[in-house]
Amino acid sequence: MMYQSSKKILVIEDDNVTRNLYLKGLNAKGFDTIGADNGFAGIQKAQEYIPDLIICDITMPDMDGYSVLTALHQDPVTAIIPLIFLTGSSTKADVRKAMELGADDYLTKPSTLDELLRAIASRLQKQANLQYWCAVQLEKPAKSVFVEDNITAIAEDASIGVAENSCQESIMFGKSIFPNIPQLKEVFDFIEAHYHQGITLCDVAEAVGYSPAYLTNRVARQTGETVNSWIVKRRMAGARFLLQNNNQTIEKIAKTLGYQDVSHFSRQFRQHHGLPPQAWRKEHQGVSEKELKVFETVTH
Repeated sequence: MMYQSSKKILVIEDDNVTRNLYLKGLNAKGFDTIGADNGFAGIQKAQEYIPDLIICDITMPDMDGYSVLTALHQDPVTAIIPLIFLTGSSTKADVRKAMELGADDYLTKPSTLDELLRAIASRLQKQANLQYWCAVQLEKPAKSVFVEDNITAIAEDASIGVAENSCQESIMFGKSIFPNIPQLKEVFDFIEAHYHQGITLCDVAEAVGYSPAYLTNRVARQTGETVNSWIVKRRMAGARFLLQNNNQTIEKIAKTLGYQDVSHFSRQFRQHHGLPPQAWRKEHQGVSEKELKVFETVTH
């Protein structure tokens, strides 16, 4: 099978014979190839050529593969490039470390060219699927309902503006819904600032400079929840606040929170709270009035 799209593959391998073998084999299959004989050179070439995929040995002098991967993930441009580790070690500890650092695949030496090609094809297909999904999301109608005039209208109708909602929620409910994890602060800050704009995983990943797949794994590993789950949790917190503190229609609240479809909002709300929004509002608006008095006492 020839790869006529000329995908660019960077091979980082300190052993000349092994590196040249892979480069020759990949060239024969139609790939554009770049070779690097050490980790430092590999990082430089990744930044210079922006390959579609990187194959990297783990055991190398001066800078091992783990350090290469860590450095690549610190640069937003190279952080999204899929990376496959090649190594002579197959211990569970090594495999686990590679996956925890965000490697996309892990092959043990000796690996045949066919095994390597299958791993490359699988990873490139996943990347293509992800890029297509993100493109579809970006082609959807404008997600934010907050043009300047809308903000004023919503503020007048609800007696509070969207920007003020977060401030009031913090005072009335005590703290953010997000866990205090410094490594994920940028992720949660972005969700907090844009949850009402219909954002998706791809939006968050682009904002923080990681691939959606890597970001999903990283957030899930540290919190037990996906990025999309945290977006929904934040919207649900906003929904509870709006339901308790104003008389907007359910449809208007849904649009305020970034939902295009009120049925979708109602369904998600019921999944999280066991009641549809209107029924939940009837049960909780009495509690809201007491909290609002507390808030007014604090702020006046």
